Amino acid sequence: MATARKKKKRRVRKSDELDIVVAGHICFDMIPKFPKGLPEKIVDLFIPGTLINVEELATSTGGPVSNTGLALIKYGLKVALMSKVGDDFIGEAIISYLRRNEVSVEGMKVVKGQQSSYTVALSPVGIDRMFLHNPGTNDTFGYEDVNFDVIKRAKVFHLGYPPLMRRLYENGGAELVKIYREVKKLGLTTSLDVSLPNPASESGRADWDAILKNVLPYVDIFLPSIEEACFMVERERFMELRKQAGSRELLEFFDGEDMTRISSKILSYGAKIVVLKVGYRGCYIRTAEKEKIVEIGIAKPNDVDNWSRRELWTPSFYVPEVASATGSGDSAIAGFYAAYLRGKSIEECLEYACAAGAQNVTALDALSGLKSWPETVKQVESKPKKNELVIKTPGWKYKEDKGLWYGPNDSFIE
Repeated sequence: MATARKKKKRRVRKSDELDIVVAGHICFDMIPKFPKGLPEKIVDLFIPGTLINVEELATSTGGPVSNTGLALIKYGLKVALMSKVGDDFIGEAIISYLRRNEVSVEGMKVVKGQQSSYTVALSPVGIDRMFLHNPGTNDTFGYEDVNFDVIKRAKVFHLGYPPLMRRLYENGGAELVKIYREVKKLGLTTSLDVSLPNPASESGRADWDAILKNVLPYVDIFLPSIEEACFMVERERFMELRKQAGSRELLEFFDGEDMTRISSKILSYGAKIVVLKVGYRGCYIRTAEKEKIVEIGIAKPNDVDNWSRRELWTPSFYVPEVASATGSGDSAIAGFYAAYLRGKSIEECLEYACAAGAQNVTALDALSGLKSWPETVKQVESKPKKNELVIKTPGWKYKEDKGLWYGPNDSFIE
């Protein structure tokens, strides 16, 4: 009787190894610069039949595959990008832009007869950003578009913006779950970022709480903004706060209790590390107990104790003049992973996330403001000025020497 031959494990040459694969949404961004002195109310600026003179146009690839992926490359990591474009003019522009930036496009898929995704970002001075977006080929991205031969060579698999990718949120996120389940079989550390859908859109009407319950058991690190997280797991609370905020920034209305409660839900769904981006109010992190942290894949933290049962909130870096916040959350994720994959502590990873976010907002597009990794290290080590962050929720403590707020669930709190 013949014996079954064992399947030979694929060996990856050192030169082929990757730090991270960044997959998911990609588009072509067009960002016109608005001059100063325009009306500060949107109803007074965008009036039918009028012409608005703008200044130079910034063009680049956009979405997390580009924003986070190219930022990570700038920070010195080995990265593969994985997304899908059409064979149209915009698709050619996306591939050409990536090649000009010396990025490998082996994980990119070009399909005939489909239109690629594009975004027009409108960011007038003093007015929150607005986007005109066509999802294009992102809507058809699915399991068959994922190159697992490339993924096998990496330590981390990061996917961004499934709310802008129809196949990934349809049917309770079944396609998204299928992708993550397969990646986890390969032993990688898995990571997920999302975007905030229009509540009235098809994506906004999807049951995101159920989708997260389905996929987060296969996700190690979840990095949404606080608005996105609240919308997905506490939709009623989100709508209530949005009504309360009116024309004011929604970020102002989240307190320490919100962060703790929302992160508790996300951890209970299966994620082991939750990073909540809070814009100009900084970055929050919450982690599971040690028994779960050690289960994170290939890229588990060097110092597991430092990453176990933590709850921290760090203020953002002060930036004298903000040009645009386009892609700032994607840059913050890149800063986080650039530090994380170099074995930095949880406290340091928060600092680097804020440093990358601060670099991002100095330019109109998502990448021009970013510095090299050595320059970023100098920036963080110089202890730059931070924006004031006040947390009035009981149980939170600020440590001046660390420049950090420690939450009531932090195992290091005194």
